[in-house]
Amino acid sequence: MNTDKTIKNIISHDVTIVGSLKFSSDFVIDGHVEGEVISKGNLTVGDNAYIKGEIRTKSLTIYGKIDGNIFVDERCHLKSSGLLNGDIETGSLAIEEGACFSGRSMIKGKAKQDKNPSA
Repeated sequence: MNTDKTIKNIISHDVTIVGSLKFSSDFVIDGHVEGEVISKGNLTVGDNAYIKGEIRTKSLTIYGKIDGNIFVDERCHLKSSGLLNGDIETGSLAIEEGACFSGRSMIKGKAKQDKNPSA
């Protein structure tokens, strides 16, 4: 996992949280979270991370493991080391070779405009 040095909010690999987690800026979770995760920022699920619960965020990058449904406003990127057991609803989705995904996906990208409405 490549963490940006400007990210100041991190849950390290030896931390466990049970309950809801809400934040508005960029965040890295490399520990264990059991509960709902809600964010208006960018969320990175680190290599050591395990999240059990629903996630709602602006964008999501997954290196670790998630058991739960996720709702992403913009982009979800499942890295080769990532494991997702749950449904995805997102604006765009990228899944690298080697990643594991078990669930349904719904891509809600912008609807394309009809270029010839009179036809």
